[in-house]
Amino acid sequence: MSAATDWRGAAAVDADEAAEAMTAARLGGGARRLLGELLAPYRRALWLLVAVVVVENAARLAIPYLVKVGIDSGIPPIRRDDDLTVLLVVVGAVLGATLLQAVARQLFLVRSGRIGQDVLLQVRRRVFGHFQDLSPAFHDGYTSGRVISRQTSDVDAVYEMLETGFDGLVTAALTLVGTAAVLLFLDVELGLVALLCGPFLALLTNWFRKSSARSYRATREKVALVIVHFVESMGGIRAVQAFRREPRNQEIFDDVNEQYRAANLVAFRLVAWFMPGIRLIGNVTIAVVLLYGALLAYRGDVTVGVLAAFLLYLRQFFEPMMEISQFYNTFQSASAALEKLAGVLEEEPDVPEPTSPVALPTAHGELRFDHVRFAYVEDRPVLPDLDLVVPAGQTLALVGTTGAGKTTLAKLATRFYDPTGGRVLLDGVDVRDLTSDTLRDHVVMVTQESYLFSGTIADNIRFGRPGATMAQVVEATTALGAHDFIAAMPDGYDTDVANQGGRLSAGQRQLVAFARAFLADPAVLILDEATSSLDVPSERLVQQALRTVLAGRTAVIIAHRLSTVEIADRVLVMEHGRIVEDGAPGDLVAGGTGRYSALHDAWVESLA
Repeated sequence: MSAATDWRGAAAVDADEAAEAMTAARLGGGARRLLGELLAPYRRALWLLVAVVVVENAARLAIPYLVKVGIDSGIPPIRRDDDLTVLLVVVGAVLGATLLQAVARQLFLVRSGRIGQDVLLQVRRRVFGHFQDLSPAFHDGYTSGRVISRQTSDVDAVYEMLETGFDGLVTAALTLVGTAAVLLFLDVELGLVALLCGPFLALLTNWFRKSSARSYRATREKVALVIVHFVESMGGIRAVQAFRREPRNQEIFDDVNEQYRAANLVAFRLVAWFMPGIRLIGNVTIAVVLLYGALLAYRGDVTVGVLAAFLLYLRQFFEPMMEISQFYNTFQSASAALEKLAGVLEEEPDVPEPTSPVALPTAHGELRFDHVRFAYVEDRPVLPDLDLVVPAGQTLALVGTTGAGKTTLAKLATRFYDPTGGRVLLDGVDVRDLTSDTLRDHVVMVTQESYLFSGTIADNIRFGRPGATMAQVVEATTALGAHDFIAAMPDGYDTDVANQGGRLSAGQRQLVAFARAFLADPAVLILDEATSSLDVPSERLVQQALRTVLAGRTAVIIAHRLSTVEIADRVLVMEHGRIVEDGAPGDLVAGGTGRYSALHDAWVESLA
């Protein structure tokens, strides 16, 4: 068993996805649609580029013919009467064709580069925006490695095809067809001899095409393993170091990296056979044409100029064969990338925007769950039939065992998910009838992750209200008891939080997250285990501040720490998605026989 065996399960989705995308040798429907949408604004510019490429190749194809004219028509007069007119005209024409070719190439590179960059900008915007619009249900099953791959390597693969692929293909096609036509025009017999290499080129190219397709699929599968292992190892670096997992992770990475190297070596070996093979066929053909052409010239059937033109054209004829093979790899990469990008962009959000949204300029904060049913997996409901009303301004605490449905209830209130049955209403309006902007203005959720973004502490606090002044930021942190520790930081509120808030303790990160929510000033505030990472002194500070923060707004607190629950007006005990107890904390404790009372007694004993 290889070192990567225990890793392949985690990377299987990425490897399978890469392999499936590579199986198609042509653009699928979604990819064609996406490519058409991206290029639609540039149709006229693309036709202009095609014309430029045609002019460039016509100029290039004209040069060997002009050489033939110069040899056959320009040199004999020099020997007879020293008339240089024809030769000078031919030389001037060659220089003109060369200049035209250079200008056309420069124009193509500038215009195609601009179009490529515009397309790159457009597709990155679309993919990033769509990833943000997709619901958490999508992101739960889509690994971070795949997200990164879509925005980097896949977009770059599309750009490479736009930048060099189509140019290479059009140039190769024009060169092959044009050269064959000119050769037959110059001399049919010698042209047919020169084109005898065609079947050998076709066989070699077809072998390379099939072999490189298999090799390319293999390299994409292996690089998927490398990317996923690297991303998840670095993302979970604290756990890796805490459990001294570095040697094992290095062993796994070495194994998948070696597999990737081996797959690339196979690809390099294919190129090492194909490129010399093309050159071998080309040089043999040139030798045969030179030998047979010399015989025809000796007999007077062809001129020296025709023979010279043949040799120059044959040099041009074989170069595009290599470009076509390279384009095939570029095309495979781009088609696979387009398929994956199109697949992401065609994903419909599980929580779509309403077609006829209801305006809710202000909210009082009443939450109602009307016969709500929800299941992550069909036939296994988390909430079988929930009826609940949370009056505006009430602080409700949810307690219960893991899997009781507490966090699911919170996710439905924030519309991270939609119920599979029933309705969730905010002030009597179904949340599905509210735009995401309206709902986010009125309902905010703080989780135990307390994710902080790169930037300053002040930037993170303003996250939900970018236009807030520094005075408002300070007011929020002061209310929560976070101002003192922020002011003591090296740069105060301008201190960079580093990677995901690495410069702050878990408790400090949570306080910043609370300040962020407080500054957003929602009508409904949901705290999902939001105090779980706080130490006792920090928790006491937050509990004191929460009474102020929660005043005048609806709050739903999900917590295992009963010290947090004590500030609630009402407690719900949930089991298997159902409410088994409902009442004020003091009343439930005073009953002495219920589940909350038992939880409270156990908590008191733990404090002792």
